[in-house]
Amino acid sequence: MREIVMDTETTGLDCRNGDRLVEIAGIELSNYMPTGRVWHEYINPERDMPREAFAVHGLCTQFLCTKPVFAAIVPSFLEFVDGAKLIFHNATFDIGFINAELGRHEHPPISWERVVDTLALARRKHPGGPNSLDALCKRYSIDNSARTRHGALLDAELLAEVYLQLVGGHQPIFDLSPMATRAGTITDSFIRVRSEPLPANLAEAEIAAHNAFIQGLGADALWRLYA
Repeated sequence: MREIVMDTETTGLDCRNGDRLVEIAGIELSNYMPTGRVWHEYINPERDMPREAFAVHGLCTQFLCTKPVFAAIVPSFLEFVDGAKLIFHNATFDIGFINAELGRHEHPPISWERVVDTLALARRKHPGGPNSLDALCKRYSIDNSARTRHGALLDAELLAEVYLQLVGGHQPIFDLSPMATRAGTITDSFIRVRSEPLPANLAEAEIAAHNAFIQGLGADALWRLYA
């Protein structure tokens, strides 16, 4: 099963009111494991960057005006995502912007049947919240210390780890660190084994309660084989 974990950055919050994409990144997974293939592009939005949006991602008009417009990257983007499930956090926002850009250039929209929303997954799994990307990183002990500002590539990397936790827990050889990327290209790299397993997500009180439960089952309980 091929999936692409994706994130975008934009000039604002409303694609129906003139806001545009300025960055897209995608990380490929195969059967819930990273392949090392990454797609990443900065995009010239052909408009100015509002101060509020700049404060979020730090991408200025002067930097983006040297980047390709969306029409120039469409073929590469569509080739990379072709046939894959697309994973987003708060998918309504990202898909809205991507489909708006595709529509401007007479390309068919991405079908919602292809989309998985990790925000919806998180709300079902953790109904008490909070379920922002930062909150989920904290819940699953994922290091997001480099996330001083929003960035599509870093956020896609973090979301890939969060997504794998949401759908099945720790992956024994999951490691995004060797991924080497160049803007607008798809790159390949080796998947390395973690030097140490990820820490458990259970609180000490939960572990103590579980151990007490096992002790109460008696000396012949099968649980003792795994304690």
